[in-house]
Amino acid sequence: MTRLTRRHALRQLAGMFGAGAFAQTGEPLLEPANVFDFMPLAKAKLDPIAWDYLEGGSEDEVSLRDNREGFNRIVIRPRALVDVHKIDLSLELFGLRLDYPILLDPAGGKNCFHADGENLVAAAAAKAKALHITNGGIQKLVEAGKGPVHFQLTTGGELRNTQTMRAFVKRLESSGCSGICFTTDIMYVSHRERNIHNRFERRWCETGVPPRDAQGKLPRSPNPEQAAQYPERPFPTPTWATVKELRQLTKLPILLKGILTKEDAQRAVEAGMSGVIVSNHGARQLDHVGGTIEALPEVVEGAAGRIPVLIDGGFRRGTDILKALALGAKAICIARPYLYGLAAFGGPGVERVLELLRTELALDMGLAGVPNLPAIDRGLVRIRGGNFR
Repeated sequence: MTRLTRRHALRQLAGMFGAGAFAQTGEPLLEPANVFDFMPLAKAKLDPIAWDYLEGGSEDEVSLRDNREGFNRIVIRPRALVDVHKIDLSLELFGLRLDYPILLDPAGGKNCFHADGENLVAAAAAKAKALHITNGGIQKLVEAGKGPVHFQLTTGGELRNTQTMRAFVKRLESSGCSGICFTTDIMYVSHRERNIHNRFERRWCETGVPPRDAQGKLPRSPNPEQAAQYPERPFPTPTWATVKELRQLTKLPILLKGILTKEDAQRAVEAGMSGVIVSNHGARQLDHVGGTIEALPEVVEGAAGRIPVLIDGGFRRGTDILKALALGAKAICIARPYLYGLAAFGGPGVERVLELLRTELALDMGLAGVPNLPAIDRGLVRIRGGNFR
């Protein structure tokens, strides 16, 4: 009898779960069994300042904890004796056919976590056939027609007036981007106190290659983020009127990211939006808003089936995704999980994180008796202590 070595076992498991390509990159990439396993590997690769920038939230970080703890109140109610010999994760979303309901959220500072991080994430998303919402690193891929077309992230600057909006829309349409994702919750940058204590300068990780000292660490900045600076904006912030005007300028799908209430979901529908993302910005903006999974039911109620509702915030497991889909989400978005993969292994790490989540979701669906996404409904879960809200 041939002895099954650990290396052979890992390769066999990789093939079983559709990860055969990873077997050629070496065993370390196959060591993590889940998203949580990537965290210490990423932390070991990053200097403490960069790790705090990746992992931290705002102020007391209450919402950061709530994003994870909310999932523990949701219990799955599995269905017995359903034919689940084939599991189908595919869906239609914004005119695109996607293989699975896991999207890559926008995330600043990718170059802080790995050299050329923006481009590596974009390339990995294309290889994994994942829809990627981003503000950089996609132009060459879009021009080459590789992978799903990507949404483009916008912030308030592009929406300051009709002229800048029109120029922004024209640029996106000409570049081949298939939609606009407007992040509504970052009109000001919150107190992210880990960064303040570390004398961190955010621009290091948002453009170019961050400076490093002789030991390869991020230096302490002479111009860091500071506490007690009264908020100022050089121009008025966008409003619902701005969003309605943007809607008139383009036929591209428009998503609003940062929606946490039924009322704002209703307004998004009225404004002609194509969808919303339930998000608290990774708990990095206003604190004490609760976990996003808690807000999901009321946002779904506000959308009333007229536009798809997506969600991000704290997703680390296939069961997390299954619970969100049962509560009415069309798809989920991740950021920190793929950044852990990026920091630990570069582009292949991003792909592996997606593969692990996709596999977990498929296994959990099979075990819960739901062979495809349409079979998932509100009856699949119950909430301990009553409903959210």
